[in-house]
Amino acid sequence: MEFSNPTLRKYRDDRRRLLEFVLSSGLIKEIRTPAGPTTSFSSINFDSISTDYVLECINSGGVLDVSQARKRYYDESSQPITFLQMHLRSGDVYYLHSDPNSMGSPPFRMPPPMPMNHADFVELRKSETNYPAGKKSPSLFQETRKNCQETTVPDLNCMGNTTVLSAVLPTLKTGFSDDDLRESAYEVFLACMMFSRVEIYSTEAKKRERSARFLGVLNNRREKRHVEHESPDRNLKIHETIRMQMQISEATDTLIRRRLTQFASSKPCGDVDVPQLSLALLTGILRTDFPSEKSYIHWKNRQANVLEELLSSDHNKNRKQMIGASLAKIRNPEEWDLKMSPSERSDFLLVIRQVALALSSMPGRFGIEGETYYWTTGYHLNIRLYEKILCSVFDILEDSQIIEESEEILELTKLTWSMLGITQKLHHALFAWVLFQQFVATEDMALLDYSLCEVDKVLSAEMCDDREVAYTNSLTSFTFSNGHEMRLSLMQSIFLSISSWCDSKLQDYHLHFSKKKLFFERVVTMALSAGNEDFVPHINSEFTGAGTSSELVTGKIRGYVEKSLDAACRRVSFVLYLAIINFCDCNHNKVDLWSQVTYSPSSGYIKDTIHPLVTLANELNLIVEEDLSIFSPVLSQWYRECAMISAKKLHQFYGERLKPFLQDVTCLTMDVRKVLSAAVALEACLTKLHTSVCNETKSPSANEPAFDYFPIAEISGPIILDWIVAQHERILEWTARAFELEDWEPLSLQQKQAASAVEVFRIIEETVDQFFEFSLPMDITHLQALLSVIFHSLDAYLSKMSIQLVEKKFFYPSTPLTRYKEAAFPIVKKKVVEHSILDDEVHKQLDILATSKLCIRLNTYRYIQKQITVLEDGIRKSWEAIIPCRLYGCQMTPGTLGTSVDLNDESVTELFVATLDCIRDSAGHAIKRTCDFLGAKIVFWDMRDSFLFNLYHGGVEGNRLDDLLPQFDSALNNVCRLIDETIRDLVVSSIYKASLEGFVWLLLDGGPSRAFSDTDISMIEEDLSVFEDLFVANGEGLPRSLIEEESKFVHQILSLFSLQTQSVIQMLMESSEHISVDTTSPRYAQRYLGDAETLIRVLCHKKDREASKFLKRHYQLPPSSDYGETSSEDSSFHSPLLADIVKRSASFRWSDKSQSSFKFMKKKLQEATWDIKHVTWSK
Repeated sequence: MEFSNPTLRKYRDDRRRLLEFVLSSGLIKEIRTPAGPTTSFSSINFDSISTDYVLECINSGGVLDVSQARKRYYDESSQPITFLQMHLRSGDVYYLHSDPNSMGSPPFRMPPPMPMNHADFVELRKSETNYPAGKKSPSLFQETRKNCQETTVPDLNCMGNTTVLSAVLPTLKTGFSDDDLRESAYEVFLACMMFSRVEIYSTEAKKRERSARFLGVLNNRREKRHVEHESPDRNLKIHETIRMQMQISEATDTLIRRRLTQFASSKPCGDVDVPQLSLALLTGILRTDFPSEKSYIHWKNRQANVLEELLSSDHNKNRKQMIGASLAKIRNPEEWDLKMSPSERSDFLLVIRQVALALSSMPGRFGIEGETYYWTTGYHLNIRLYEKILCSVFDILEDSQIIEESEEILELTKLTWSMLGITQKLHHALFAWVLFQQFVATEDMALLDYSLCEVDKVLSAEMCDDREVAYTNSLTSFTFSNGHEMRLSLMQSIFLSISSWCDSKLQDYHLHFSKKKLFFERVVTMALSAGNEDFVPHINSEFTGAGTSSELVTGKIRGYVEKSLDAACRRVSFVLYLAIINFCDCNHNKVDLWSQVTYSPSSGYIKDTIHPLVTLANELNLIVEEDLSIFSPVLSQWYRECAMISAKKLHQFYGERLKPFLQDVTCLTMDVRKVLSAAVALEACLTKLHTSVCNETKSPSANEPAFDYFPIAEISGPIILDWIVAQHERILEWTARAFELEDWEPLSLQQKQAASAVEVFRIIEETVDQFFEFSLPMDITHLQALLSVIFHSLDAYLSKMSIQLVEKKFFYPSTPLTRYKEAAFPIVKKKVVEHSILDDEVHKQLDILATSKLCIRLNTYRYIQKQITVLEDGIRKSWEAIIPCRLYGCQMTPGTLGTSVDLNDESVTELFVATLDCIRDSAGHAIKRTCDFLGAKIVFWDMRDSFLFNLYHGGVEGNRLDDLLPQFDSALNNVCRLIDETIRDLVVSSIYKASLEGFVWLLLDGGPSRAFSDTDISMIEEDLSVFEDLFVANGEGLPRSLIEEESKFVHQILSLFSLQTQSVIQMLMESSEHISVDTTSPRYAQRYLGDAETLIRVLCHKKDREASKFLKRHYQLPPSSDYGETSSEDSSFHSPLLADIVKRSASFRWSDKSQSSFKFMKKKLQEATWDIKHVTWSK
């Protein structure tokens, strides 16, 4: 039983269509036949005319002689090579017995031998030194690598594998061709349908009947529809489908059906066999019924061949000789058709018919109902004919598709069972075999599913009686395996052939089933279902291999795994060999290549070259990934430990080649990093593969370590720590350099931070990326070292930014305490206040810390906070992603897998808190401190002349806040333009707070030139309200609630000025015990409403005679009229340096000497407290 060749059939059909198209396109002017010129193609056999002759006729004038075309065709067929070489001088003509679609280009060189040892490898490389280095080997590697990738695609058309067994029926003596079997099968099929009284009309009769029916029932459409659905119409449609599927022409079909109709009318229903059918056709069909002599001779010889195959098995020697002589005369055209008369031909056929009837009347060997002599003696032909009938269910235009009428055709095939000796069980086996052959040819998985269903029907069929079992066992088949002939029953041969084909593919499933999981699963199921050695049906068994013993299944699956891994390792070894050649040529290594390249980590690294061990690890990774996703989930259904076998074998294979390399590793070169990373990644995949079925398997080995891990952790751990230390020094150097070059200008309009911070984080991120790109075994010590480097680098940067700020105490000027008194004699010489000189370094630093620079610093702090969060998230994700590397070398079992990670979670969190969280907090503190500094600098330094020295100077009414609001508005706009949106409100709030400090300073420490009456306080309250609205900015600025909360103290101070002087003095007496001895002016945030110092300053700046007398009598404070407060433009200072300070708009403080009376004042205040409480105060 041979494989069918649907490709050849497709080529032949395409050839017919092309020839018919050429002849009908008008290129041929005239077609000449022996009967004369014709325009019909029905009488032309396109399979027997020469295409070369047709093309020559078109070129020469367009006249085609059919006889010459046939003669030319047979001449070409007799000597094809000689004829083709006459036209193709190169001689590059190939005749392929395999599928050309599955074949690549022919090889142009011999493959290099595999080096079995070191000496063979060196000898091989010496022989290649004549080729230019870097040219031959890389191209060879790339080409072979590409070919290796191409071979990983399943190609099931490659049936040239000699290990594949095939079911072979006894050879046909007469040499039936595929077309002969198909045409004879159609005749048998048609005869069985007609003898079963299946009503089939001829095409011409059907046309006449439809015409008459249309005219007769034109007014009754309902009756028309009823007639169209009658059984004869459906039978005719099925018959037409069968005819087209079996590629029988209408003329031949009409001829055969006419003769069979005559023959069926004279025979009882069902009383016919194949020899009688052939004899009836020979009797009733003449030479004149055929369009050509050739077609008639071919048909007649085919009928003679059928008779010879079925009648020559007769053991009677005389009858056998007589049959042979008669059939020889039938085959002889001259004697049969010319010399013999019709009566003589009838006598010859009558003799053969008598022999056939005698054989037909013989009882069957097994006593089965309907059994004939030909069931057993002619099964080698009967089975082939039945196969051709079953093949009619496949679409001739699309071999992988089954036609819609397949069920009806299969139902009709049962009519042939009695004639061809087919039983129900045998039908399922043969149909499974036909479907499986079609699947092999087309690779359509649906056909494999159908074949599985038929196999299931065979295995799950009810037990047959002994007679049927004996009959099926008598149908022998010859199967060849490794040159040895095996004699099996037909069913055994079918199942063994299917199983053997599946075994041949599954023994290298990594090659044939890559990326086709469902396809692989179906083939495994078929292999186990058809591979049942005893081939005894199992009741109620499924086609999943359940009918096979567990030991047999386990052995087969284990064999698949081991053999497929061996084949995959051999391919990978060849890829490794080519990678070594490529690596050697690129690095120009010519001596002792195997030891230097494969085992030496110190070999020079050249860009775009890949170390062979990396290539090997990548190839093995591809195998492991396919095992995880495709093969192991399928194979584990029958054998749980298949994944463990794969993992251990691949681990051992790579470990044997990695061990020599690890022995020489001393530093972390590029090659070392890549090899170690590739090894770790491979081992992680192997561990995952090993443990993939541990939760399901009950094997004791499931709770053991997967394998002896590569000693990479012991080698790489110290090397990585040394690398981190080296990176720390590099980052600190780059950080210092970036800070020194920083000019504190925004990076862009969108990125308002400093460029140095971006550079620092770029260096840090590069270090982090390199750290995690190692993909090497790491523990928490390595993470701690990395975070420590980041912490110290950013901390150093923040420290450099923070130390440049100036103490805020330099901003606040000090003023002497005086009591209000108007000057009686303005021309009297006034006292001049002595000023302290601001240090030049402080003054220079304040000039550097301009408002725009401070805004950029604030943006930089905020940028650091954001980037720290981003950096932390990235490190956490990368750390979680390298869990296989962190667990590398641990005793990973299903019970311990994952626990090691949980134990380190708390420690990792503590590390981030101690490092990155500290940096984030430090940046937050720096933002707060810088915001406070920026607000104080804008109010007390940039606007000191207009705000501190001029506002309410000499009186409130002439120096209101209205003139100062544009400056505040400009300062706010400038800050909001430069500052990051996320901290805008924080910066504006600091400016607002500093401004309120300025208001408090004006009210309590404004100096001798400021004294406020009740009217002045009302105007100041109005100014304060306008000032608050400025910062609210119609809802676009600070929240109103924040504004009111911050200005509450200022309003309370103003309320003290509105109190009666006696009330303020009484409050002063009650809080006198809490007055401080500090002579400097305290900030308002350090005061409270009942503070003695606050109350004294209220009395000092209250424009009230009662307050002045109180301060004179009890504290001896000088009157304000004794001082002449110099404006910022005045240069009349006692010290010549003071003039220079003023010109530079420097800040100044009142000298400590001017405050010497304040210490005495506290003492006087405490002594006078008792008297004040008991004596009524009078003016």
